[in-house]
Amino acid sequence: MLTIFSDEYFMDQAIKEAKKAELAGEIPVGAIIVCQKQIIARAHNQTQILNDVTAHAEILAITSAASYLGNKYLKECTLYVTLEPCIMCAGALYWTQLDRVVYGASDEKRGFMRYGKELLHPGTKLEFGVRHDECATLITSFFEKKRK
Repeated sequence: MLTIFSDEYFMDQAIKEAKKAELAGEIPVGAIIVCQKQIIARAHNQTQILNDVTAHAEILAITSAASYLGNKYLKECTLYVTLEPCIMCAGALYWTQLDRVVYGASDEKRGFMRYGKELLHPGTKLEFGVRHDECATLITSFFEKKRK
């Protein structure tokens, strides 16, 4: 049983977003942004649907959260994302000055950690591995189906 307001609970919400992406034929990555224990933004990859290479779940969630708060800075917020952000998303996350970034599965090929945590704002805390198995399975099974 999940405790409400835990990292596991919020990552499960991001997983639900990733499943929406998968149903739409997108790479299954989901993201949510939480501020004061409240989900203020939900998003999933929409690069195919929007015909926009920048329409990653993280970018769409940032835009939604900034609009909700009326502020480009997300200093008291946490991003939960099912897959390690790419360097484009890490750059955007830097400018938001998020309090925390929590991701589920690592991305060995495209993840920003290949280049180091320094891509995030110095004040941003980083955590990973939350619901790792579920998040990793979403990605690997998606690409296994694509290869068939």
